[in-house]
Amino acid sequence: MALITTAHAESTAAPAAFFARWADVGTWPDWNHDTQWVRLNGPFAQGATGVLKPKGGPKVKFVVERLIDDEQFDDVSVMPGARLTFSHRVTKRADGGSVIDVAISIAGPLSWLWRRILGGGFVRGAQPDLDRLVLVAETS
Repeated sequence: MALITTAHAESTAAPAAFFARWADVGTWPDWNHDTQWVRLNGPFAQGATGVLKPKGGPKVKFVVERLIDDEQFDDVSVMPGARLTFSHRVTKRADGGSVIDVAISIAGPLSWLWRRILGGGFVRGAQPDLDRLVLVAETS
């Protein structure tokens, strides 16, 4: 698996505030600048499937591959020849706030091609998107 990029932030909001935003997939465009819309088939749970529409791109199917409430959320999109993984981790600080880390990685025989096509946008957008999510979580 090849790492594309990471983002890191700290917040006064509790981990539950971030999971509330992630679970409400319809609000992802509020903080993710590349996302036009997101639909989830059923509740936000491990194994749930969904579809998202990036701005200017085709619809992409994804699965919630791993979910540990208030700690970790990983979603995976399967593309021809590659698996794109977004890993989200939240650690509770002693003061009740959060440390948030996001990693975007890709694996598979055509990962080099998808990284070339999509990687620049992820590198440019990961930190600003996380910063907007912190703002949304702190003002919710």
